[in-house]
Amino acid sequence: MLFSLIIVVFMGGLAWHLNGIVTRQFEGKKWAIPAKVYARALELYEGKVLSPNALEHQLKQQGYQAVQTVKRPGTFFRSGNNFTIYSRGFQFADGVEPSTYGQVRFSHNKVISLNGKNGSSLPLLRLDPQLIGGIYPASYEDRLLIRTEQAPQYLVPALIAVEDRDFYHHFGVSPKAIARAMFTNVVAGGIVQGGSTLTQQLVKNFFLNNEQTLARKGKEAIMALLLEWHYSKAEILETYLNEVYLGQQGRRAVHGFGLASQFYFAQPLQELNLAKTALLVALVKGPSFYDPRRHPERALERRNLVLDLLAEQGLAPADEVERSKELPLEVVSREQLRTSEFPAYIDLVKQQLREDYKEEDLTSEGLRIFSNLDPIIQRAAQRSVTKTLDSLDNTKEKALQSALVVTNAQTGDVLALVGDRNSGYDGFNRAIDAYRSVGSLLKPAIYLTALQNPDRYTLTTLVNDEAVKIKEGTGGFWEPKNDDGITHGIVPLYQALVKSYNLATVNIGMDLGVDNVLNTVKALGIKKSLPTYPSVLLGAASLSPLDMANMYQTIASGGFRMPLRAIDAVLDAHSKPLKRYGLTVERTVDADSMELLRFVLGLNMLEGTGRRAYQSIDPDIALGGKSGTSNDQRDSWFAGYSGNLMAVSWVGYDDNSPTHFYGSTGALSVWRHFMASVPLTSVHSVPTEHIELEWVKPEKNVKTYRYCENAVRFPYIKGSAPKATEGCAFGKGTSVMDKIKSWFE
Repeated sequence: MLFSLIIVVFMGGLAWHLNGIVTRQFEGKKWAIPAKVYARALELYEGKVLSPNALEHQLKQQGYQAVQTVKRPGTFFRSGNNFTIYSRGFQFADGVEPSTYGQVRFSHNKVISLNGKNGSSLPLLRLDPQLIGGIYPASYEDRLLIRTEQAPQYLVPALIAVEDRDFYHHFGVSPKAIARAMFTNVVAGGIVQGGSTLTQQLVKNFFLNNEQTLARKGKEAIMALLLEWHYSKAEILETYLNEVYLGQQGRRAVHGFGLASQFYFAQPLQELNLAKTALLVALVKGPSFYDPRRHPERALERRNLVLDLLAEQGLAPADEVERSKELPLEVVSREQLRTSEFPAYIDLVKQQLREDYKEEDLTSEGLRIFSNLDPIIQRAAQRSVTKTLDSLDNTKEKALQSALVVTNAQTGDVLALVGDRNSGYDGFNRAIDAYRSVGSLLKPAIYLTALQNPDRYTLTTLVNDEAVKIKEGTGGFWEPKNDDGITHGIVPLYQALVKSYNLATVNIGMDLGVDNVLNTVKALGIKKSLPTYPSVLLGAASLSPLDMANMYQTIASGGFRMPLRAIDAVLDAHSKPLKRYGLTVERTVDADSMELLRFVLGLNMLEGTGRRAYQSIDPDIALGGKSGTSNDQRDSWFAGYSGNLMAVSWVGYDDNSPTHFYGSTGALSVWRHFMASVPLTSVHSVPTEHIELEWVKPEKNVKTYRYCENAVRFPYIKGSAPKATEGCAFGKGTSVMDKIKSWFE
């Protein structure tokens, strides 16, 4: 009697304890939901420059299904250069975008018309954004929460038919299922069927572990009964749909049917057909054993078994089941998984988010991060890095590496970021973390400092490219040399930058003062403090590609410094806006001197170290840029811009050994191959009232006449043009009228 009383008291205490666990955890925040990171949405409109192939590829990446007749969201049809697309609705940071039917016509890689279902003009068709990654907790559990009503038609019936046909009739534990499992196992001579209910499975996954002991099974049964006592079948089922483990991607554990649909099919759950729904249900029994990528035969057999059960129990039409059994698995490859391509960009997103959010908020609160990554630009950038390095690599002992940062030249939005030559590499991110000597990439800051003093320096001021010997603080001397080992005497200032003469650059920099040059470097966007040694004038400073992107962003935008933005907006788990990362702009360089610098960087692309860019790029596109090479050719750099894009590329070895590439032969190859693969617009002059154009002989720094042979027109800040004028013999073919006109210019 006493023993029985003790047992009752013990069981009552255990039940009380377990009841507290069940209610506390089930009613609180059930899961740590990782932040989800989305790319910028692809927007289609009349005049949009985009290739039809790029559009089709992006649609497939986002799980849009190619069909003959477009009737539902998430489908499209292509006929030549014409598309019919039914976009999915989506909750953006600026509001809900409804599902939209659109007909898109292309001509020469440009959208020429966009119409709605009734043929009327459609101003914009915005696709749902591509999910590009997450920010995970230490457990690396990931899930996309769904409501039961979001499940496709056959998901819940199939799940109950296969896993717990008595779900709606038991109280957490099913004696009938246990007896049935015991009989089946005895007949089979081994364990081939379990007797756990869906509720018990949920308890095991949610509260307990996989330990196979009687004590654990006893706890599982009690907690299943308690769960059924407190909560409805609908609540239990919905939690199960989001909790069940269904696969693994590296360290990332895939939980719930919502995420599993994306993981296996790159589609939202509600878009799945009967065959795909049956496969997900089939995986519940063993995601590893029935992994459709590793064991397709097993997965197919198990899927068809689920389909047969649906037909036997009258839960799906027999003819639809038979059609579904004939379909392939249609699982996307791991290479196609939408979260595998962008780890370097996610690093930048995390870096910027941590300025405003705690780590635990990023990994548990289900934040929705809308980034500025353009998937089409990103893939073009990665292809350019990979293919170019494959062609440049001439040794098998070690691999060349590269980084590439691409921004919108006018807004600072980071559109792409490549941190390794291999796509999807999740490791050392060279775009952010590789601090390398930048060489001549800093030279524009020196010349900009000079041009801010128009009473002393103009583009045609004659400067001295002669040997220089500068005393170092350590007692020795610094004696820089030109790359070609020779001096060039007296040359126009613009030519010193276009030809990247080291000696002229050092002479100008020392005349201006290293401190003044470094103030300009800071104004251009370099936050890191650089050493005040004279050698910094030739780029003896370690900076990252992202640092240099900040500097050249300011140049590309015409003197406006703006933060490089990887993030556009952040929403909470309920789609409430938390923060918008708006464009902030500060003019830090006057428009006049910046216009002169941009003029020279444009000349550099035509006749200087950047001229090879036009081997791949339309010569009608005006560009600006500068190469950089560090000592012993250890680092190869190129930074440049068009009217719409700015990009910085670096090429080198991780062990800092020589590459034997100049900036114009290594990094420029990456840069030009990328820029040639995306739509470009020309660089346009920065509007300013204080710039005047004069015909000059730059090699003498004197004015001349338009029709003089070898006359060149250069911009000057008003009042700074050469005072002396030199006449000339008119060039061949000059008319009398032209000569008369020249007297009045």
